[in-house]
Amino acid sequence: MKNLYLKYKPHYRDNLKLAIPVVISQLGHTLVQTSDSIIVGHFSGTISLAAVSLVNSIFILPMVIGLGISYGLTPLIAQRNGRKEFVACGKLLANSLFINIISSIILFSGLYFGSVYVLNHLDQTPAVVIQAKPYLFLLGLSIIPMLIYNTFKQFTEGLGFTKQAMVISISGNILNVILGIIFVKGMFGIAPMGIKGVGYSTLIDRCLMAIVMGFYVFRAQKFKMYLKGFTINSINYIRGLKIMQIGTPVALQYTFELSAFSGAALLIGTIGPVQQAAHQVAINLAAITYMISSGVGAAATIRAGNYYGVKDHDKLRSSAISSYHIVIVIMCSTALLFSLGNNLLPYIYTTDKNVIAFAAQLLIIAAVFQLFDGAQVVGLGILRGMGDVNIPTFITFLAYWVVGLPVGYYLGMHLNWGAQGIWCGLVLGLLVSAVLLFFRFQFMSKRYRYQTV
Repeated sequence: MKNLYLKYKPHYRDNLKLAIPVVISQLGHTLVQTSDSIIVGHFSGTISLAAVSLVNSIFILPMVIGLGISYGLTPLIAQRNGRKEFVACGKLLANSLFINIISSIILFSGLYFGSVYVLNHLDQTPAVVIQAKPYLFLLGLSIIPMLIYNTFKQFTEGLGFTKQAMVISISGNILNVILGIIFVKGMFGIAPMGIKGVGYSTLIDRCLMAIVMGFYVFRAQKFKMYLKGFTINSINYIRGLKIMQIGTPVALQYTFELSAFSGAALLIGTIGPVQQAAHQVAINLAAITYMISSGVGAAATIRAGNYYGVKDHDKLRSSAISSYHIVIVIMCSTALLFSLGNNLLPYIYTTDKNVIAFAAQLLIIAAVFQLFDGAQVVGLGILRGMGDVNIPTFITFLAYWVVGLPVGYYLGMHLNWGAQGIWCGLVLGLLVSAVLLFFRFQFMSKRYRYQTV
């Protein structure tokens, strides 16, 4: 163990230095929904919490599509920066910003025009649907500033500058909580808004984050040499296609995984609002740990992109293996936390005893899949940095939609295992994804070594 540690120690240090700020900023996306759930659960009740669960299960799909497309920028920036092609980085930023603005408008339009129809045809509790509609509109509108912010975030992270996005993410979440409580509860002369209050707080928060992140990129001296390529004339089909060739499969990867979890939420919603609210509690906690591992995966993407750009196979592989080690330690710790705190953690969200009892059972299952979840997201990150996105996309589809969700549906609905059965199917999907992605990394790593010899 000591020899193993000494072998990878430099990579542990470098990867953690890069990953920790990314983890915190990645958590920002999830903590917005988490704070919304906590505020609504304590101030508006179980029906409102179920409505938040319903909306999040719908909103998560366009959100991850948009985020996935924006993530296509990071490995390209890392590779170009590794080769000292600074002006090319600015040109990629201009194309990514254009693509993300257009895609965010399209995604919002799809949510806006489709939300009423979708909510009316999901066989959900009517009282839940009534509260869900205005919240879905406001959350959908926030996707536009969110993707603008993420464009600048992926640009800076691809260059290895991760701390500013972390600071903005922390500040934004504090603001979101403060505004959410004021709007939902009704304070300082503002009438109580209920669930709409967290929708407004999220929208305001994301608008301010986009403005501040953009201001930082255009004003900081360290980005001047990159921004020489940031012009309208640099927006063209070839560069946009390069971004989309990575961004689209990444979007599909996130879509296949998280839409399976959204499908699980909708299935659980047909069982009852208590189970749906319990699912929201457990999935929120699991999403927080997922974003931690996602941050490690994002750092792995950057390092893999750097080493892939300069064709250094040995450092690429050592960095990748160290990322696996890091995420295994982290996710074993969160699994222990879920196991020991399964009866206490739900109190963060609600005081409803029935919801807490169901959520405690789901958290035990969540503890089981922690390791698989972390391993698969790091595997995706490493392969993304190497430009390998198509086969991993197929793997995620196979794992979640051919294995995970069908097995969960059979266990939960046909064998009457309920929400626990649906979650067991998701565990199996994560296991399949983690194993196949690791084998894919091994194959690609060995092939890349032979190409660079």
